[in-house]
Amino acid sequence: MNQVYFDNAATTALRPEVIDRMVEVMREVPGNPSSTHAVGRKAKSIIEQARKTIANYLHVSPAEIIFTSGGTEADNLIINSAIRDLDVKHIITSPIEHHAVLHTVEHLEERFQVMVSMVRIKECGSVDLDHLEELLQSSDTKTLISLMHINNEIGNLLDLEQVSNLARTYNALFHSDMVQSVGHFDLNLSEIKVDFIAAAAHKFHGPKGVGFAFLRKNSKIKSLIFGGGQERGSRAGTEAVHNIAGMETALIKAQENLTEERKKIEEIKWYFKEQLEKNIPGVSFNGNCHDGSLSTYTLLNVCLPVPPEKSLMLLFQLDLKGIACSKGSACQSGSDQGSHVLNAFLPQDKLDRPSIRFSFSHENTKEEVDYVVQSLQDFLK
Repeated sequence: MNQVYFDNAATTALRPEVIDRMVEVMREVPGNPSSTHAVGRKAKSIIEQARKTIANYLHVSPAEIIFTSGGTEADNLIINSAIRDLDVKHIITSPIEHHAVLHTVEHLEERFQVMVSMVRIKECGSVDLDHLEELLQSSDTKTLISLMHINNEIGNLLDLEQVSNLARTYNALFHSDMVQSVGHFDLNLSEIKVDFIAAAAHKFHGPKGVGFAFLRKNSKIKSLIFGGGQERGSRAGTEAVHNIAGMETALIKAQENLTEERKKIEEIKWYFKEQLEKNIPGVSFNGNCHDGSLSTYTLLNVCLPVPPEKSLMLLFQLDLKGIACSKGSACQSGSDQGSHVLNAFLPQDKLDRPSIRFSFSHENTKEEVDYVVQSLQDFLK
């Protein structure tokens, strides 16, 4: 049976170089990076070199990079601490954010009576930036904007520069979940004045269980986890040295191969879209996928002309054929409530049909696309 992995937005396979680096560190660097002896100092130097590498990639200071267990922890650190430490009383977000943001905001609204405003979503699934400005204009208290750069289900891109300019104009703070961006796009945070970002290594062929938060210098955000003084006091707990080293290697390889791999992945995405349109009458697409400047090159959200009685079996049948894809975020698998992202903007007739997220990496091929398209044709017969 063919095995096709088209769920790279959920997680990516480790690059061989990442595995080699992690094994090397686990074998040769047993020390605790907080220890002052030579073995501990060697572990510490690996962490600090990784911090410098990531900071150079983002064009920021190494002191602004805080290692976490992943994107969810980074989002939680930023949003919770903004309320506790920065006198934020108002959060502006959107109904299509990742649940790491939405559930955190819901908790703060319920527990601490934080004011929450939701930006309207356009018919294409994009954030309405005119409405964002209206919300900022009407806000009379310290405000945090929390909007993701790339939507993890439909792939729409946020105009970071425009949002950061709005944040500066209205004296708001700007946090962006960039879990789907880091390692796939050139990001210059010295030019884009976002205050905080979250990232996760496993989205760019690094290990699971590690990520980072970018906290703009002098942000005054403090730790949510108490214990030792690791991460300059911003995140207690002994750092996972091998994971951090693996993340550094993954980012280096992503940057080295960015142009070449992006070209290949874009070709896969557009070829897949063309083949679906050619071979499956009635197929449609969710989000801004028709415009490469408004959508990520790494994923495609497809609405299929499947009758209701067969829709529940679609993912199961694809899985039986060795095809890995998803209805939406892997973090909500098992939920039968449907995608909160699609529910926020799709009309009911499209919500009644199954939508599948296919997401790609440099390891995918056009032959795999052909196999998936043929499998969908067979299912629809």
